[in-house]
Amino acid sequence: MYNIIMYAIQLGIAIASLFNEKVRKMWRGERDAFRILKEKVDPNAQYVWFHAASLGEFEQGRPIMERFREEHPDYKILLTFYSPSGYEVRKNYQGADIICYMPIDTVTNARRFLRLIRPCMAFFIKYEFWYNFLHILKHRNVPTYSVSSIFRPNQVFFRWYGKNYGRVLRCFTKFFVQNEQSKELLNSIGISEVEITGDTRFDRVLQIKEAAKQLPVVEKFLKMEDERGEMRDERENVKEMVFVAGSSWLPDEEIFIKYFNEHPEWKLIIAPHVIGEDHLQQIEKLLEGRKVIRYTEAGSQRDSVEGERSKLQNADVLIINCFGLLSSIYRYGQVAYVGGGFGVGIHNLPEAAVWDIPVFFGPNNERFQEAQELKKNGGGLEIHNYEEFAAKMDELTADPASLIKRGEVAGGYVKGKAGATDVVLRQLTVDS
Repeated sequence: MYNIIMYAIQLGIAIASLFNEKVRKMWRGERDAFRILKEKVDPNAQYVWFHAASLGEFEQGRPIMERFREEHPDYKILLTFYSPSGYEVRKNYQGADIICYMPIDTVTNARRFLRLIRPCMAFFIKYEFWYNFLHILKHRNVPTYSVSSIFRPNQVFFRWYGKNYGRVLRCFTKFFVQNEQSKELLNSIGISEVEITGDTRFDRVLQIKEAAKQLPVVEKFLKMEDERGEMRDERENVKEMVFVAGSSWLPDEEIFIKYFNEHPEWKLIIAPHVIGEDHLQQIEKLLEGRKVIRYTEAGSQRDSVEGERSKLQNADVLIINCFGLLSSIYRYGQVAYVGGGFGVGIHNLPEAAVWDIPVFFGPNNERFQEAQELKKNGGGLEIHNYEEFAAKMDELTADPASLIKRGEVAGGYVKGKAGATDVVLRQLTVDS
């Protein structure tokens, strides 16, 4: 049945590719994977395979990948993605020797793929459980690890009707899971090679924080120049209170923008999840009477032109209409909002919390352990509507000591969760 479903999915992707650009990239990429492997695989090398569904899973696996490469430079690394949102962003990543799509999990594709690579070790990040690939890896005695995985009672593996498919879990050499519940669930179906390591994503956000860039455009927007015209990076030097909204969608923006239209004493930085022109215009339409500037417009201005410079510094809303800056932008905020909680599910909470600031998010967060724990310790604030958001923002504004305390709790939570990468790497047996 599983293989019938895989062939049906393959046909569905082929048909959908005729009408959808994202699916078209995926379809072409999967077919192109074998050409890339034939051209780039070194038959004399030993490959370690890392598979991530998309960009988020890549960020979780990245600390292990980079540490493995550093500690075992004689091995080459293959990185595969399932989704275009991962591959298209990281196809030029320098930390892997070969990067391509993972073909659809049919028996034929899996055999052909693994015959070309002959991996000596494989890592699947979080939710990746591909039946044919995993069974062939097990048959070939390839050590295979599930990293930062998390399990819940309602998943198919733990239902009576999912017992056959659940056998795929026995193909892993070891599970490195995020919490006790995941370990107990795996133990309940007879899987004992399980260790609670936490989430490697916390290691990654600490790496990102260490490498964060100062952004002159943002600092000019926030009037962070000293008397010599040089930039200062301490948050305390920001003259206004700053709210940073990251990875926001329209339902998020309709809530927080309404509040800040009524509170012009706050400066607002918005880094939306979608930066298409239609969405940017929707955001600008919501910003009634605010002085708005886009990052790319501000970034193209020359400091020598005083009029253009003052336009940036007179603005009170900065829209980030490009990718790659958000993790560095959170450093400038006193409060953050992470989007997606009114739709697809919240995005990267630790990326904001690591900067010692309280973080707002929407209600679709049940599947996100970090959201549940931040709610519990006070570093995160869940909201369901505008009224809740306004009330909690008013509380933070009226009690600056509470705002700072919540931020310290959020940052401390992220720092306290670090270390999963070290635990995973200590468990590996790597031939010299």
